[in-house]
Amino acid sequence: MTSRKIHLRDAEEALQILGEQDSTLRQMEQDYGVELCLSQDPHAATLALLVRGHPGRVQKAARFIRARISAVRSAPPHAELVHPPLPHGAVVRGFHGRPIEPRTPNQKLYVEAIEAHELAFGIGPAGTGKTFLAVACALRALEARQVQRIILSRPIVEAGEKLGFLPGDFLEKVGPYLRPLYDAFFDMIGPERFRHWREADVIEIVPLAYMRGRTFNNAFIILDEAQNTTLSQIKLALTRLGEGSRMVVTGDVTQTDLATGTTSGLVRVMDILKGVEGIGFHHLTEADVIRHPLVRQVIKAFDKWEKAH
Repeated sequence: MTSRKIHLRDAEEALQILGEQDSTLRQMEQDYGVELCLSQDPHAATLALLVRGHPGRVQKAARFIRARISAVRSAPPHAELVHPPLPHGAVVRGFHGRPIEPRTPNQKLYVEAIEAHELAFGIGPAGTGKTFLAVACALRALEARQVQRIILSRPIVEAGEKLGFLPGDFLEKVGPYLRPLYDAFFDMIGPERFRHWREADVIEIVPLAYMRGRTFNNAFIILDEAQNTTLSQIKLALTRLGEGSRMVVTGDVTQTDLATGTTSGLVRVMDILKGVEGIGFHHLTEADVIRHPLVRQVIKAFDKWEKAH
């Protein structure tokens, strides 16, 4: 155990750093696994914030707090530091203050399906917001303290490449596979906060191959690109769900990278779990594509060609 003292100018600065009724302080304690205690410094006319815990976690927490202090002190006088309430229908607020919300009626139903089911499936083509909105719902659950962490997973082995033979450490190996998930988090919380949360295990990266033997309690689990799972792999993932947890499984059944002749586990499980209480399947279509307008036309053209052939 170690401790580090950080000085704050006054009670007003403490409120900006630690939140009303210490709401931000409690969140930082949870994020970094440290103990935070605010007191009057007897040797100076300032307040002292004591950070106590494991040396590595204390260092990360102190770095984050100092960055927050720097941002507060460099803000213009009387700057508005609190965002207005989210508009009706928005899920969370993005990194730059933009509300993240469903952009089509069907996407709104998808978000509602995630909220209504402890296990939800989002199935549809590229660009329909399956992953993006799942990440938004995960962050909302974390902010509301419905869960304590977020688990990100997807099948990793593709095109004959296995983790053991790819260059770099673990995160470098899985990084390219999880880039769509990373991009969504960067849009919503920024790369720096994402990195802090990942280091503090608030966000944990767990490739599907590493799930065996694990049970995830009080977590929001996102299994992405599930069309590239076999039946045994998706069964393994679904049975990791623990107490107080939720899971969203996303995939596009029209784009699988499995070996020829291998049926997608996502396709199979749609039939196996059909009608099971507590599980929701939601389908998105090309009408929900929110990328460049040409993406929708590309999807339509491919669908037309595949039906003709």
